Amino acid sequence: MKKNNLVIAIDGYSSCGKSTLAKALAKKLHFIYIDTGAMYRAVTLYFLRNHVGLEDHAAIAKALEDIHLNFHTEDFQTFIHLNDEDVSKEIRQMEVSQNVSEVSSIREVRHAMVKQQQRMGRSRNLVMDGRDIGTTVFPEAQIKFFMTADPKVRAERRFIELTEKGEQVTMEEIFDNIAHRDFLDTTREESPLTRAEDAVILDNTALTEDEQLQFALTRITPLLEAVSSK
Repeated sequence: MKKNNLVIAIDGYSSCGKSTLAKALAKKLHFIYIDTGAMYRAVTLYFLRNHVGLEDHAAIAKALEDIHLNFHTEDFQTFIHLNDEDVSKEIRQMEVSQNVSEVSSIREVRHAMVKQQQRMGRSRNLVMDGRDIGTTVFPEAQIKFFMTADPKVRAERRFIELTEKGEQVTMEEIFDNIAHRDFLDTTREESPLTRAEDAVILDNTALTEDEQLQFALTRITPLLEAVSSK
């Protein structure tokens, strides 16, 4: 990372609003937003489409060679392309959600994605959210947040998001999925979800989107002023 290059790392549990905060910060600060969760979801989608066995390491290695991911930003909205196909909506479907934690726990997958993520942040100011940004991808990031919220609130938010998109899901199904993903994310061998020692905890159970944005900005602004004065 360059001396004057600022990386904001946001980690936390699923359905905590990490991408919502990251997008708001990127828009406010004119930073680039990288949704690492979308990257793992796109890989998961490719695996599902092509019936890649999660125990078949040869097939996984071959699949990763054939997966090319790119981000496209338009009107402060970020879209992810899988081999030139916009899959931004498809990767949010329940089937992908039910499999993404297993796919993202695979060593080869994580190594491939981390390399891409680190390359993206070498020379640009960016906001990156995920599960291991402040611990593995950018442990040297100048500002780190660890987001959490009550599981019931997270399930309610996810339920609203999916039903507004027309998906037929139940609260019980979503709550179970979140609990399962939390278990897998925190217990996996490869880059488990943990809070970096220097990360600021942001519990947004009772916060609005604007309140959590202001919470983050009050901690980021001094860093921006320090960097700009150099």
